[in-house]
Amino acid sequence: QLQLLESGGGLVQAGGSLRLSCVASGEFFSKYVMGWFRQAPGKEREFVARILSDSGITWYADSVKGRFTISRDDAKKTVHLRMDNLRPEDTSVYYCAASGRFAMTYTLEREYDSWGQGTQVTVSA
Repeated sequence: QLQLLESGGGLVQAGGSLRLSCVASGEFFSKYVMGWFRQAPGKEREFVARILSDSGITWYADSVKGRFTISRDDAKKTVHLRMDNLRPEDTSVYYCAASGRFAMTYTLEREYDSWGQGTQVTVSA
């Protein structure tokens, strides 16, 4: 399993941008599917975006499609989440996750093996 550490969260006004980063330690990072999830107060953790290993194919939740971009740099064992046109409803703790096994969708929590500690994103109106 990988160890994951997120950074880049903070306070931003609506319409602004942030770039989250997740640095991994461990072997074979390039073989892992990487995902971002988020959890708002009083709500369940939800899928945000994921990027496959090898192909780099991405997938997004409908709520962030067109505004967020996930990318990876395998040489640096890093995955990023660029967030543009942020809205107050994007306020959450954002978690990085890694999956080293086959899964159907990579949009469910149970499909991931490793999790970061989370980084807070707060969007003011």
